[in-house]
This record gives sequence, structure tokens and C-alpha cells, in this order.
Amino acid sequence: MRILVTGGAGFIGTNLIKSLIEIGHDVVSVDNYSTGNIENHQDGCIYHEWDLSSGDTYTFPNLAWRDQKYDLIYHLAALPRIQPSIINPMESIKNNFNSTLNILEYARKRNIQVVYAGSSSKHHGLYGSPYAWSKYGGEELCKLYSEVYDLNTVIFRFYNVYGPHQILEGTYATVVGIFKKQFENGESLTIVGDGEQRRDFTHVDDIVYGLTRCAGNKQHYKADEFELGSGVNYSINELAGMFGSKKTYIPERPGEYDKTLCDYSKAEKYLKYEPVMGLKEYITEFITGNSTRKAFNNSKPKQKKEVTKKDSHSKPKQKKEVTKKESGRGWVDKFIKKDKKLSTETSVTGEDK
Repeated sequence: MRILVTGGAGFIGTNLIKSLIEIGHDVVSVDNYSTGNIENHQDGCIYHEWDLSSGDTYTFPNLAWRDQKYDLIYHLAALPRIQPSIINPMESIKNNFNSTLNILEYARKRNIQVVYAGSSSKHHGLYGSPYAWSKYGGEELCKLYSEVYDLNTVIFRFYNVYGPHQILEGTYATVVGIFKKQFENGESLTIVGDGEQRRDFTHVDDIVYGLTRCAGNKQHYKADEFELGSGVNYSINELAGMFGSKKTYIPERPGEYDKTLCDYSKAEKYLKYEPVMGLKEYITEFITGNSTRKAFNNSKPKQKKEVTKKDSHSKPKQKKEVTKKESGRGWVDKFIKKDKKLSTETSVTGEDK
């Protein structure tokens, strides 16, 4: 299949593209790089820079990504997080709502299935933040296009995603990413409020597995909604405790809620979704690896590098071929194992994505 991934240079998009390439699909990414990073580019994917919320999406001449044929679109592009949307509501709404409208219209004219990344913030008040409203607005657009134009659309809602390629610092960082960065720097972990707010933390490998379950299965969806999470929640204090670092508490902020907990029973029933990655194991692995790196670096004698004529001219970077062996956490094998089983059967606050 030829697949378009919007937001393909971002956190979840990068992990999804990795999976799609290893499965054997042709993948194209379009991203405005507001939160995406060129360092996330994967060999085998073609990347294009474009703002999907732009009114020029249909009139701008010779857009290479737009003029190709696709079998499926994963629409992940969005400005995430609650707090930035409260500070700049126009930017959040314009980007998230308009980009979804443009993608659905693009898909309607070409009859392409759209998999849309909604948000679990829907469950905590649509008017709690511009972000929550903008993502819910995208869901409503999917329902509209499915009802009026019979467009094949699927809606997924994620719960506090963490894992490889997550943002570690800045406005759009994940809480797990922030804690990792603070731990590495020997800083105390900053916690909003009393830290008793509970969040369902989901590893990105599980999210990617859920997303790929509807690709190429020939099912015609009518804005069907699926929740992807771990089904277990932890307080922010408990999360901080897993790192074993000191904590610093800062004042509460608007738009927050007390608890998230995913009910993935529908995804389990219809998509055979089953989360297998654990938060505690992930953090333990990170801390162990971090300690090993520090010990290794401290044991190495510092040597002065002699600069020679040969050293002063660096060779051009060789393109690294991506193989299954080099694919990171080996989650592809895990998915293959799951499929075999199926075949025998017939912010620092803990915000949601």
C-alpha cells in the first residue's frame, strides 16, 4: 500500500512510519515541522514540508505530496497539549481543525480512507480547552464526511503516549519525557498541583500496533471510534517515584483534570488490540541504561584528540540502511507473534495527546 502520514516527523508519526516501512508499505510524510524534527526522518520515507491548515493546499501549484495516489491516510498532524492551546487558542484551533478539514476534503475527492488521531481529552469536557474542542471538532468532521459522502474514516483516541522520539523539553514535551530529561540532568522532578492526578500512560509501540490494525483490512468504517491505552493509571507522584528523584511542586494550571483511564474493550474486540508494554519496565530500563552509560563515561580516560590534516576534512555521511535488527525495541517481532496468535483464532502535567 501507498500511505500518507501527516505529522510524520513528529513523535507518534515517526514510530508509525518505522512500522509501516518494515511491514513493506510505501510511505510519504507531510509535516509543517512546528513540533516535528528532521532528525526523526526514516530511511525509505519521502518527506515534504507543508502547512496543512493553509488555504493554499488546493491552489498552490506543483505540490509533490498532493499530486500522488494513496491507499490510506493517517492524519496525525496537530498542535498537541492543553496549556499551549489556552495561551494561543487561534493557532491551536486553526491548525487542528483546518488541517483535518483539508485532509478530509482531499480524501473525499480521491476516495481514500482516513485514520484520524482524536484525543481522549474529549472525555473531560469539550470546553475545558481550545485543544480539546479542536480535536473533537475533527472527530465531528470525520462523522460528517462519512455520513454525507460515505468516506471511510476511523477515529482513534490516545492516552498519554510515551516512548522513543518523544519530546523531552519545551512547550510540547510529554510528562515522561520531561521527567527523563530532569533525571538525566540531576534535577528534581517538577509536578503540577499535589501530584495526585492519575494518568493512563501508553507506550507508543502499543499505539502503533493499534493504528496498523485497520490498515488494509477492507473494512468500511463510518467514523468508528476506538480508544488506545494501557487500561492502568498512575498518579504523577507514583510516576515520579519510579525515577527515585526529588520532587518540586508548582501551582495548578487551568484545563487540567483528575483522572484518565482507557477502556480499550472495543479495540480489543474488533481490532484484536492488546497493550503489552509496561511503564514501570520502561522507566527501570531507562534508569539502568542511564547508570551504565554514566559509569562507562566516568571510567574512560580522557584523551586529547590530535588534529591531523586527514581529520580536518570529514567524509560525507553515509545513508544507513534500516533493517529489522536495527529497528529499536524489536516490537515488529512482537506484532508478528500477535498476528500468529490471531490467525489461530480465525506537559509536565500529564496531559493527554
